[in-house]
Amino acid sequence: MSISKRCCDITPFLVMEVLEAAQEMERNGESIIHMEVGEPDFDTPDCIKRASCKALDNGHTHYTHSLGIIELREAIAEDYRKNYGVSVQPGNIAVTQGTSPAMLALFSAILEEGDKVITSDPCYACYDNFITFAGAESLKIPVSEEDSFQFRVSAIREAIAANDNVKAILINSPANPTGTLLSEERMKAIAKLAEEFNLWIISDEIYNGLVYEGEAHSILEYTDRAFVLNGFSKLYAMTGWRLGYLIAPQDFIRTLQTVCQNFFISANSMAQWGGVAALKEADLDVAHMKKTYNERRIYILDRLKKMGFDIKNDPTGAFYVLVNMRHLAEKFDGSSLKLAYDILEKAKIGVTPGIDFGPGAEGFIRFSYATAMDDIKEGMDRLEKYLELYA
Repeated sequence: MSISKRCCDITPFLVMEVLEAAQEMERNGESIIHMEVGEPDFDTPDCIKRASCKALDNGHTHYTHSLGIIELREAIAEDYRKNYGVSVQPGNIAVTQGTSPAMLALFSAILEEGDKVITSDPCYACYDNFITFAGAESLKIPVSEEDSFQFRVSAIREAIAANDNVKAILINSPANPTGTLLSEERMKAIAKLAEEFNLWIISDEIYNGLVYEGEAHSILEYTDRAFVLNGFSKLYAMTGWRLGYLIAPQDFIRTLQTVCQNFFISANSMAQWGGVAALKEADLDVAHMKKTYNERRIYILDRLKKMGFDIKNDPTGAFYVLVNMRHLAEKFDGSSLKLAYDILEKAKIGVTPGIDFGPGAEGFIRFSYATAMDDIKEGMDRLEKYLELYA
């Protein structure tokens, strides 16, 4: 029996590898501080849980429309009108079981064998696997820490000129793993570039709403040649609910609908009613979580800088700090993965190796501050002691 090449080509999600190793250590009695995964430590707000339980009690336990219940799609459209001033029709929204199925449906719908999608280096670890699974190629453009890990429009233009079959530009702001935002100026310029070369923009907006300085924008403010990925996991602490969505141009909706019908049938009915409550009732809960994340962000940045790490531009969104640790990685043949496992073994802190996000982040380590402040303080204390080992 042989395994398909397309599945053999999927690379491991290294943050999950580290997490699973950390969990094994915990089962053996070790005390681990988890700063590897991007999962809110908050419980889902009560208003969302109540709405889901009410849906269950009211018999909403059946298949829904394959694109999602109309009440949720209307609430998503209203959310984009309220926050970004854009008009989104409920009929242009596909609700999915998390944002990952939305990516799978999207890349399956728009990509042909040999197409290329421009991505930043570093970027979210799973993008490449979704793109290659669809038979296409990720065309990586390096972004620098000195430039807040933002795309340079000139570099995108050069990549388009040098390559055939470029189909789309993928952006993510606020970004994973960097926690930084694309400026409005650059988003506008990327939108113009896409229109000039007849390309699509794929905008991953899953961290919109988690912004502590500056302002998040939706690509839909600047162009309609765009697909938007978003969901409820991060902003509403709903990772286990598996609820996401895709906003797409009208010409693609019927195709996306048939993909959803065949591959997913529909998102969880009770979770969708929870999503309606999230958008309509959870503002105060979100404000509290956002305030807490910002306090953690300020604290962890201060501690890291006092340890001597040169963070050239403070992250202002999401809940990540990507730290240049190349001087430490040199002790492990330059490998951030080996460094991450060493930190796990000796300091008992779970962290994410930069190589998970692309060659441009090799030698970096990502810290998530989506965990309790007491744990962050203990993690920073342990990291400080760990550094003494290599002083």
